[in-house]
Order: sequence, then C-alpha cells, then structure tokens
Amino acid sequence: MRHNRIRNALLASALTAAAALAAAPASAESSAYDGLWNVTVVTKSGSCEPTVSSTLTVTDGKVSAGGAAVSGKVGREGLVRVSINGAYANGQLSGKTGSGKWNGSSAGVPCSGRWEASRQ
Repeated sequence: MRHNRIRNALLASALTAAAALAAAPASAESSAYDGLWNVTVVTKSGSCEPTVSSTLTVTDGKVSAGGAAVSGKVGREGLVRVSINGAYANGQLSGKTGSGKWNGSSAGVPCSGRWEASRQ
C-alpha cells in the first residue's frame, strides 16, 4: 500500500514536470534571432578573399550553413560566436542587423577583418 502511494506521488510529479516543460516556449530568448541572415565578410589584413558573402541560418539560436563546416550560436542578447571552416567570428546582432570581427588564415597566413549581417 505504501509503495503504491510513493509510486503515485512520483508519477504525479513526473507528469506535472512534463506538462510544465511542454507548456514552456522552446528557446524563447534565442528565437528573436532565428531565420536567414545575409553575411558579408571583409578582409582587412592578410591574403584571404577580400569580400565574401553567404547566407547563414539561425535555428533555436544555433548557427548553420549548407555546405560549410559551421558551428556556433547566437545568445539571447544577440551575442554571436561562430566557427566557420577554421575561421572564428564574434559580434552582436540587434534587430535585423549585426556586425563583428573575425580571424582565420589562408594557406597558413593569418587573416582578419570585419563582418556585417542583415536579416532576409
């Protein structure tokens, strides 16, 4: 009898927790920046391409791009930290625009510059 009450109490607690999780919005803080972003990278020093543009996708705060080794995230305050094909970028998104700095290398020669983004 006592085991049934303990089991029922645990089951009720688990169901209550599951209902609360289901009702909570998923990644509410990060979702403000979800979507497609046009990004232009400008080299200021080094032998990397002078200017490169591409489209990145932010989903639940995670950054991705088709055909590129991208990992990174956008925090709830718009702080960006990304690694793309061995280059590293950080910066800030705000509303429908963003900017920051990056660094990497081309054929072993260091490169760096800035990037700008706009939401599609």
